[in-house]
Amino acid sequence: MNNHLKHLTLGLAMLGVSAGVSASDADDFPSKPLQLLVAAGAGGGTDNFARVVRPMLEEALGGARSTVINLPAASGALAHQRTANGAADGHTLDFASTTFVTSLAAGQNPVGLDQVTPLARMQSDVMALFVNPERFEDFDAFMAYAEEHPGEINVGGTHTASPDHVAFLALRDASGIDMNFIPYDSTGNATANVLGGNIDATTTSLSPLLSYIDAGQMAPILVFSDERLEDYPDVPTTVENGWDLTDGNDRAIFVHASTPDAIVEKLETALKEVYDSEEYQSYAERVNLTYREGWMSSDEYRQRLENNFELYSRLLQDD
Repeated sequence: MNNHLKHLTLGLAMLGVSAGVSASDADDFPSKPLQLLVAAGAGGGTDNFARVVRPMLEEALGGARSTVINLPAASGALAHQRTANGAADGHTLDFASTTFVTSLAAGQNPVGLDQVTPLARMQSDVMALFVNPERFEDFDAFMAYAEEHPGEINVGGTHTASPDHVAFLALRDASGIDMNFIPYDSTGNATANVLGGNIDATTTSLSPLLSYIDAGQMAPILVFSDERLEDYPDVPTTVENGWDLTDGNDRAIFVHASTPDAIVEKLETALKEVYDSEEYQSYAERVNLTYREGWMSSDEYRQRLENNFELYSRLLQDD
């Protein structure tokens, strides 16, 4: 068993209540301002998510106060470390994306699910394979070209071990398409290289490319979903091709793994109240995060993370 798998499988054994914190503290929670650590830089999707949730969460917790702190260093690992090394009292919340588990699988994140535990997942942006529609009309055309030119297809995305990268690896693994991944420092650069003809496609989530889709410059030709999306009824899914690939770019909130269950439940309930609110749902619709259900409870998301960790570890090791 490798060290990272131990991080996941040893979690339940280490979920004792830390010194000085008891379940009864949930009655008075929160007893001080919350720290909302964002495992990403200012202005990005995870940062915007945290800042939108912040005032609604404060209200759901009875007028709590909170501060947002951006900790983008080392793919957000600093935020995870500060959460794991702090007090297990629920006052430090770690807002993170799928990069949490992809970087863990790649050995870049030293913090596993024995040290932090998810409160909930609130977003799951659908991944897709995008092309310049002037180059490929649809996925069938892409597949035909790939079969005629094995090893010559180049697909771009953000850096190694990113959600873009593992989506590419999962698609290559399931489909058998002989293609290569080209890492870029941003979605914008990957997109520009598709438009410039330097690469053939990109794997990324839908929301960042909506303006390009509306302008007719980029087109999704395959979505990582079990059902076709209402806005793209002609675009096939991975599942209908026989590939069980539906993971997106998730956004979730974590706390110290030894946080008392009563406090975890109180925070999870508050976040569900936020998620169900008209204000939050209006935001999600505005930023195109309603293609599928975003909510996943603490226990459900922990199981999803553990399954994804095993898959991503294998894919990255084989790459």
